[in-house]
Parts: sequence; structure tokens; C-alpha cells
Amino acid sequence: MIDLHVVWFKRDLRVHDHAPLLAAVASGAPVLPLYIFEPGFWALPEHSRRQFDFLMESLQSLDEALKARGSALCLRVGEATQVLAELHKRHGIAAIHAHEETGPQWTFDRDRAVQRWAVKAGIALREQPQNGVIRRLNGGEGWERRWESVMLAPRVKAPDLLQPSNVSTSEWPIAEDFRLPADSCPKRQPGGRAEGVELLRSFIAARGRRYRTAMSSPQSAEGACSRLSPHFASGTVSIREACQAAARARTDLALDGDSTFAASLDSFLSRLQWHCRFIQKLDDQTSIDSRNLLATPDGLRDIVTDGDPRLEAWINGRTGFPFLDACMRSLNQTGWLNHRMRAMVMAFAAQHLWMDWRQPASRLAALFTDFEAGIHYPQAQSHSGAAGSGIPRIYNPVKQSLDHDRDGDFIRRWVPELAALPAAHIHAPWDAPKAELAKAGIVLGQTYPMRIVDHMAAAREARDRLYASKASPARSDGTTHRRSETQRAATTSPRQSKARPGTAPRQLAFDLQMPETAESARSPAI
Repeated sequence: MIDLHVVWFKRDLRVHDHAPLLAAVASGAPVLPLYIFEPGFWALPEHSRRQFDFLMESLQSLDEALKARGSALCLRVGEATQVLAELHKRHGIAAIHAHEETGPQWTFDRDRAVQRWAVKAGIALREQPQNGVIRRLNGGEGWERRWESVMLAPRVKAPDLLQPSNVSTSEWPIAEDFRLPADSCPKRQPGGRAEGVELLRSFIAARGRRYRTAMSSPQSAEGACSRLSPHFASGTVSIREACQAAARARTDLALDGDSTFAASLDSFLSRLQWHCRFIQKLDDQTSIDSRNLLATPDGLRDIVTDGDPRLEAWINGRTGFPFLDACMRSLNQTGWLNHRMRAMVMAFAAQHLWMDWRQPASRLAALFTDFEAGIHYPQAQSHSGAAGSGIPRIYNPVKQSLDHDRDGDFIRRWVPELAALPAAHIHAPWDAPKAELAKAGIVLGQTYPMRIVDHMAAAREARDRLYASKASPARSDGTTHRRSETQRAATTSPRQSKARPGTAPRQLAFDLQMPETAESARSPAI
């Protein structure tokens, strides 16, 4: 065999809307669907057992879809260039088809190594863009227009049949093969294409009605948010599929006069663009996941390591601030937290506990089933004051508690040792009368921690330090770039347009009423 076409799956674990897969099938040659488990990838501190488990479920779903089309998923363990070199030696590779991946610096370095190897071996490496992220983007001009055109383009039909390669697969690895420690996450979202499609369907059909108003509270966001983020991160559902489905639903709702639900889907569509915009920034700036974007904050905060009492109390939800602790315990048990609370917990680590953002951000990333470097690290820097010249927001954890969990239900769910406290005192138990604490069976410092800092005093001190450090802001000259200078931030809202009626559904096996044309994709917000 000398004309094998490899489809290298990375974070695109689906057969639908998968351009590299269709291109490989169109060659007429035997197709080898390949997934490589890379030990170096799983050794990164941002990666964890819960992410591995979600991946395995998604890969099993992909394997079933591929088998139904005539060719099982081929699994290999090892460094990518070595795996591909061995396959080429044994079977002969004519071309490698893949999506461009935007992830931590490690993945970029890996892809460059594969590119060099492919050139040297005389093998065509055909990479295609994903999620509207544009490689070699010379500045940010026209990004929204180009992203919009990608989202409006017809989705790629899943192939009906793959010509098998007859290359045997390795056994499925287990987490222990990569030294991933036990990671209890009993309420983690399950992986797999079917789960992602059902989430999308239920969101645009009913759950998303209150999205616009309910996304800020962790209690209401759990059901009102799409919960598609881990599926976007692993690629079981494409951003384009979500855009087109939501745009069609939004148009139907507007025609029916349901302005509330339509407005929520407008917000969702805008956030999909926001999602891709931040991933674009990571593609353009490699240092965003490891180095301050401003030189001034360097050395300003305390560099911490695992075992630091502040870090461990924060990551385990033992700070003595009930709402903050509830958020962190919820994240530990579910692998997910809504966007506003992600901001609050990271800001607390940086401002109130005065920790340099790197280690908290790394520990936090490992808790997210939906970890996406392009979203996570810019936000971690932003809430630490390392990504802009202004003073970052310093969240008051008690005010956030009152604003988003006034009755204390979220706290009682995740911090049960405080469940007996009335709403008047559950947000700040240190201010509760001793009689109330005794009645609720609470001894601060024993049954529940004393607060780790005086949050008002810590906020004032942080603000004073930040004002002093921002007196003469300067850009870091150590920032590196992947392919272009940093594009300007988006300053305009996405354009609106009307959706046109769609045709009969053909693409999704789960029947989302999503045709394989652009007819239903005239998004009002992308």
C-alpha cells in the first residue's frame, strides 16, 4: 500500500461537518482514521483525568460512527512524528488530512514538528481551518466578516462510506498509562456526539429561553446555559453546527413573536463569535498561555507552588467565603462553572490572595472538563490585571453572593455545613450572631473555615498596589507571535441578517432539523 490517506483526528471528534475527512474520502484511496494519544500532551499540568474520561467517551462515539461507514478508528500511543513515521514505513502514506489546531504552545510546537517531518518525507499535509480561526491572519481587519462567511457556508456532509485501510489498531489505553491521578468528578458531563447534539437540541428548543438573564447565576446557569463547551473543546459538535441551528431557531422564534427567547439566542450567537475571537488571539500569540501580556505586573504578585495554603484553600473551596467555596466545590464535582463565576474565582485568587495568575490558572484549568486554552488563559490574565493597562475588576465575594444566590440555595447545596444558617447570615457567617452559629451547629475554624482574608481590606490593598504598578504601563517585549501581530479587539457588533427557510434535514443522525446547505444559516448575530 503506497497511497494511504490518513485523517488525523485531534480536537474534531466527529464525522459530520468534517472537511478533512471528506477530502480524504474524495481521494478514492484507502482512508485511515487516526487518533494519537500523546504522553507529552497528557503530562501538561492543564490536563486531567476528567478531561481524559470525557475524551474516551467521545472517541468511542467517533469509533462507532466510523465503523458504521466501513473503517474503525486506528489508535496509537506515542509522539506524533514517530507514530506517523512508523505508519509510513509500514503502509506508505500519500497524504495526511487534519484540522488546524489552536491550543497550548505544546500543540503548536507538535504541529510544526509534524510539518517539518512531512516535508522531509515528501508527504502532503493538508490542514484545514476550524471554528473560523484564520491562520496567517495579517492583522485583525475583516475578521468578523471572514468568520461570518465560514459560519454561513454549507456544513460538510458526513461520508456514507470509507474505503478501509486494513491497518490494525492498538488497544485502548487507560488513564494510568499517562500517570493521570484519580480525579473524582461524579457529576461530570458525559462525552460523545449524541450527548452534544442532544444538548444543542434541548437548548434551542426550550432550555435556552432564559439564557440571557439566567447565565450569570451558577444556580440558574446550570440548566439555562447550552453546556456545549466541552463538546466544542473536543469537537464532537462544530461551532458552525451550533451557529446554524441557533440562527434558524432564532428566526423561527422571531416570526412567532417570542422576542424573549429570540433575544437569548442572539446572546448565544454573539458568544459563539466571542469564543472564536479569543481562540484567534491564542493562534496569533503563543505566549498568552504562559507569560504576562504586560511587563509591569511581572513580579508584582506572589509566585506560588502546589501546597501553598492560599492556593490549596482556594482550589478546594475552603476559603471561608461561602459563595466562593460553593463555586469551587461545584467545579470540583461537576467540571463546569458559569462564565461570571469563573471570573470571580480567578479574580479572588489574584486580587484578594495576591497570587501570580500562572499556578492558579493551571490548577483551575485541570478542573474544567471544557478547558480551552484560548478562552481560559486570556481571561485568567485579564482578571489578574496582566492583559490590559486598566485596573481589573475586584469582585466582592459577599456582594456576588447576595446578587446571584440571595436565598443561599446554591451555598446550601455545595457547602452543606452551613445549610442551617438563615439567608440573612449565610453569605457572611463571620458576622452572624454567636447564637445563630450555635443554633446551626457551626463553629468557625472547626466545622467551617474562618475567612482566609478580610476581603474589604485585601481589596483596598490590591487596588492601591495596582494603581502604583500601572503608573507607567509598558508592553512586554517578550511576547511571541505565531503567525501575525496581535489583531485589534472587536469593536463592532456582529451584523444581523434574516434566515431563509431550510430544506429537509439530512446531515445529523440525531435529526436536529439542520440541512446540509446554507439556506437556514443566515444568522442574525454572526
